[in-house]
Amino acid sequence: MKKIGFLSFGHWTPSPQSQARSAADVLLQSIDLAVEAEHLGMDGAYFRVHHFAQQLASPFPLLAAVGAKTRKIEIGTAVIDMRYENSHYMAENAGAADLISGGRLQLGISRGSPEQVIDGWRYFAGPVRSYLRAVAVALTFLKPPVYWSFDWIFC
Repeated sequence: MKKIGFLSFGHWTPSPQSQARSAADVLLQSIDLAVEAEHLGMDGAYFRVHHFAQQLASPFPLLAAVGAKTRKIEIGTAVIDMRYENSHYMAENAGAADLISGGRLQLGISRGSPEQVIDGWRYFAGPVRSYLRAVAVALTFLKPPVYWSFDWIFC
């Protein structure tokens, strides 16, 4: 049987047409959506990560809340750009969300696309090469499966 899930998309903006009046509305509606998706028999709920977007900047509180309100649905990120992350802090947060969800977290990470944000690392965690080893070490603390793109190793 095929697995079916959903992926969050879009950004919240204060729009008169939107039923979400705030970033908090989007987060709370995302939790409700995951609960209903599980009730309807879906297998997965994945959330994008966009820094500086109030509702999407930090996925782990949302994933932990979804994990606490559901019992079977797989939850995960789609995907985290590791150039902007402190790998140890991320691994701790992912581990907590995984524990709260009873081991249902699927962590998606990648090196990201360098075209429009080639120097983005300067504003966040530091040069990619300086923390590749730290990322590998941090990921060893998370139980499989951890989905990630191997191409970022060769940056």
